[in-house]
Parts: sequence; C-alpha cells; structure tokens
Amino acid sequence: MTQRRDKTLFTPGPLTTSATVKAAMQRDLGSRDSEFIGIVKDIRTRLLACAGVHKDAGYEAVLLQGSGTYGIEAVITTAVPRDGKLLVMVNGAYGARIVKMAQVHGINHRADTLAEDRAFSANDVVRWLATDKAITHVAVVHSETTTGLMNPIEEIGAAVAQQGRGLIVDAMSSFGGVEMDLEAVDADWLVSSSNKCIEGVPGFAFVIAKNSALVAAEGQARTLSLDVVAQWRGLEQSGQFRFTPPTHAILAFHQALLELEQEGGVKGRAARYIDNNRMLREGMQRLGFRPYLAESVQGHIITSFHYPHDRAFRFDDFYARLSQRGHVIYPGKLTQAACFRVGNIGRIGRPEIEALLAAAKDVLADMGVKLAPVGADR
Repeated sequence: MTQRRDKTLFTPGPLTTSATVKAAMQRDLGSRDSEFIGIVKDIRTRLLACAGVHKDAGYEAVLLQGSGTYGIEAVITTAVPRDGKLLVMVNGAYGARIVKMAQVHGINHRADTLAEDRAFSANDVVRWLATDKAITHVAVVHSETTTGLMNPIEEIGAAVAQQGRGLIVDAMSSFGGVEMDLEAVDADWLVSSSNKCIEGVPGFAFVIAKNSALVAAEGQARTLSLDVVAQWRGLEQSGQFRFTPPTHAILAFHQALLELEQEGGVKGRAARYIDNNRMLREGMQRLGFRPYLAESVQGHIITSFHYPHDRAFRFDDFYARLSQRGHVIYPGKLTQAACFRVGNIGRIGRPEIEALLAAAKDVLADMGVKLAPVGADR
C-alpha cells in the first residue's frame, strides 16, 4: 500500500496532528479496561493543570462524547436552571449558535449583540446584569472562530462574579493554545474539545467546572446523554463513561497532552502559535491581503482576510488551487463582509507557513490576480 502524504490543514480543527498522535490510535482498548480507566483519570488531571487549577481547589474535568458543540449544548442545558435566564454575548457565529441552543431547548435568554469586529467589555456585561435581575448565567466565546477575535474573559469574568451570576466560557479554539488562569477568570463552566489547541483528533468535548457549580446543577439537565452532572458522577464513582466512549480518540488525546507538556505546556505552545500567526499575517499582507480585524482584538489562533478587490479573484478557485498544492484553508463565516480564514494551530510551524505563503503567491499569479502589499494592521 503506497503511503499518501496528508495535506496541511490551516483550519481551527480538525487540524494537522503529529505522527505519534495518529499512531496512538492504532490499538484497541476496552472501555472498561483498567488501563483505559487510568488514562481517562490522567487526562482529567492534566486538563485541570492546563487551566491552572486542580481538584483540591474545587475544580473538576468532565469528558463528553461528541463535538465541541455537543459540549456547549450539554453545559447550557445542564447549568441554567428551569427558572433561570441566560445572557449570551454574541459577536460571531458561535455566540449566535448558543442563542439557537437556548431557543431549541426553551431556555429563557437574551442576547447582547455586537458587530463581528468588536470585542465585549466588562461594561457591556454590567449594563445588562444591572438592568435584568432575572439573568442567572452569562455565556461568552473566548476565541470567536468566526473572525479570530478574542473577548477579554478575565475582565468579563470579574464583572459577572461581582454581580453574583454564573459564567460559561466557550474556549473551543483557545484552550491549550492561549495562556489562562481559570481561577482568575472565575468561570463556573469552561468548554473545549479534543481536536483544537491540544492537537488531538475529533471525538469528544470536555468541561472544566467548579465543583460547586456541578453540585448546584444536580437534576437540572434537559437531556439524558448531555447531562454533565450525571457524566461527572459516573466518572467519579467508577472512572467510566456512562455510554460508549470514543476510545481511540481518547488514546490520541492522551498522547497529545504528553506532547503539549514536552513543548513547554500551554506557554510553550502559545509561543509557537503567536509566532505562526505573526508570520502568517505579515506574509499575507505582503501578498496584498487585508486582515478583517484590528490588531487590538486579533487573536493568535485564526485570522480572517478580506477578499481582494480584483475581479480575477474567486475564492472557490483560490481555495481549490491551494488544496491541489497541499494546503487547506477555511471559508469565511462572516455575515457582513466577504472574507476567508486561515488558521495557524495544529502541528505546524514556520516551514508550513512559508510553504503556504509561497503557494498563495503562485496561485495568485496563475489566477491573474494583481495585488499591492497592504500596510500594517489598522
């Protein structure tokens, strides 16, 4: 059998993984086997360490089958009581998705919506919480993958805590790749997934929550399989998932966590991602692509670029030609601007960024697109 080289994924997940992470899946392990139970326990401990917290300080890590969206829906439908109310901070598609979840489940909610290029502040939160005393929980996306924008969760968390409400953080595209101190953020619930900055493969989401928040949410879940508290109870009592776990994805994730530690933990990985992002943005601007976000709100996970004002540029053609050369980028998800996105997380570094930029330059020439370099970020 001939070995096929995978394309490099410049996406926010699934993403390019190491050969050793992929190799970790090449074995079968029973879900009730003591070795597997030990691996799940170790993963839970390591996730708390990534967040800068630990079990003795009142934090728990809970693994859930399914994508990151499943994890968010599990928390929303478990954390918010039947007589509670959810405030959703929306400045992108993933905040809007939380609103949709609340609608589907009949959860009382309201949305604070900003333009997709604006970050929220503590004042935005305080304004709502001061005027609507019925709000019990606030949900915010840390790294809004729609654009690459970063919302200041420590500032928002302080405001929510001061008002005595619960905070839910969607850290899907930031956890493991952005330094954070969950205790300083004071989030009651944080959600991420296996195939993002930890650099594992798709298969499960995970929740890091305060023990007190889990206990308070007992019996509130609106679903059976997405009951975070029941899943936590099961893991605590037997070390096992309530329903069939994604064993191969968990083995890969455990290996990915070991490789995160080898890289210097979250700090070391963030340094590589920051370097990747700087190199990507500077290189794309030299080619004539203009970033959508101001540098002040731009994160180092993924970057949105405007379509250039050249009639010869067609994104579908640009995408396909790059893919043929072995580089996969990401279509846009903005509602107000024609953009595409390029991620810089996963098992990639300077050589891969250089190869993408060289390929993009060749593709533009082949398409007959002529662009002038763009100045520094606005």
